[in-house]
Amino acid sequence: MTDHRDDDRLVRAVSSVLEREGLDSSSARIVVGVSGGPDSLSLLHCLVRVRERYGFGVWAAHLNHRIRGQEADADAEFVRRICLEWAVPLVIDSIDVPAFAAARRMALEEAARQVRYGFLGRVAVEVATEEEPVAVAVAHNADDQVETVLMHFLRGSGLAGMRGMLPSVPLASLHLPEANPALERVRLIRPLLEVGRDEILAYCTEQGLEPRYDRTNLDTTYFRNRLREQLIPFLAGFNPNITEVVRRTARLFAADYEFLSSQADAAWARAFREEDVGRVVLERAAFEALPLSLRRALIRRAIARLRPALRNINWIHVERAVEMLQPGRGAGARADLTAGLVLAIGYDRFAIAEQSVACALGEDYPQMPPGTEEMCLGVPSCTDLPGGWHVSLEAVPADAVPGDALCLEDAWRAYLDISQCQEGLVLRTRREGERMQPLGMAGHSKKINELMINLKLPKSVRERYPVLACQGAAGPVLWLPGLRLDERARVSAGSKRVIVARMWKG
Repeated sequence: MTDHRDDDRLVRAVSSVLEREGLDSSSARIVVGVSGGPDSLSLLHCLVRVRERYGFGVWAAHLNHRIRGQEADADAEFVRRICLEWAVPLVIDSIDVPAFAAARRMALEEAARQVRYGFLGRVAVEVATEEEPVAVAVAHNADDQVETVLMHFLRGSGLAGMRGMLPSVPLASLHLPEANPALERVRLIRPLLEVGRDEILAYCTEQGLEPRYDRTNLDTTYFRNRLREQLIPFLAGFNPNITEVVRRTARLFAADYEFLSSQADAAWARAFREEDVGRVVLERAAFEALPLSLRRALIRRAIARLRPALRNINWIHVERAVEMLQPGRGAGARADLTAGLVLAIGYDRFAIAEQSVACALGEDYPQMPPGTEEMCLGVPSCTDLPGGWHVSLEAVPADAVPGDALCLEDAWRAYLDISQCQEGLVLRTRREGERMQPLGMAGHSKKINELMINLKLPKSVRERYPVLACQGAAGPVLWLPGLRLDERARVSAGSKRVIVARMWKG
């Protein structure tokens, strides 16, 4: 089939997208998702009509979702026959989408989307060569766009969601379950996004196409179908041009989002502090100085960096984080957000992190091993702690203690008189309400938790922070590593049993 005429609106729309995306050449390769329905059949037909003009290669890809039984088998046979007639190479696969959804506790619609795009991406990678432009073409139309925007609105989307579907995006930006670096060069295009469903049906009639129809598209148990069959006709009673209004609004949102994104890039550069596995850390002062819209944007961006596959970041989670990060709010707060992430607030920074990250703010502090409340330490000894930390004890003669032992510059090294520790030494967590006598306070005691707060030790590390103490139920704390020495462990001229304790990382 060859037709060089471009008087059809669909052909013009498809040709325009191909030229804009640099796919109008003999080196380009296009994989079309073809279900057999009116939209995808029309898209494939248009591409076949213009392929000789541009010289690109076109492949069809059909996926059986294993939802519709014999009807789905008939769809596959129909697509096979059409592709044979039109001389289009075809790849067919069958994947159990209900099983995929159940295994991941995912809605069937979202599971179908992920499986479908994953399949199309694999086909695109298979047909691509080193340097050729390659794209996946899908047949979303203008009415689909309206449904998408309304769906996002009803679910509480931000600007990103209110843009609806974009005419062209990198396929890798969909964050598919199967990570494949080769997908980085594959684009996803939607050539019919500005074409209405009625125009597509008219095109099928004019061209003598007899598409298949999926009965599940009428099943109103699916959210999108309810929008199509119930909500949009209802809204049309208030404004007959509702579909055009929604599409126009989506275009406005897209322009606003583009501007906001550029501002968010600059704001992120000012506020960002560090990122590693499971956490993103931002500076509070830089964040608090931003307008509300940019604060929301940075929260969304931090969540997206940790959960790239999360499609819908709920408004309530963003607002919770923004509210807790109001200027003047105290440090130490922590709150659950979404998808296993938490917000942790420090004195001058905050983090969004995995729930399992012990030191969300990136505090490089020692911690007791998980599930361990107390560890007996011999003299001499060297003991490993989580995160690459170590603690060592070594006996030294009293006359070998340096004169500046009480004011060492290295807070992670201490000389201690352990004469009172008849039962030995332990490294343990602090006890509820436990007190110590910090050196320099003339023997006055202070609650260890209050001391930690005054020394600005992050709340997230206080509970598991190790203290060196005498063994026994009433054994006093002798040293808060890196923070304070206890008055009772002061080395004096009369000291008999002296050790040097060190804690370090590396």
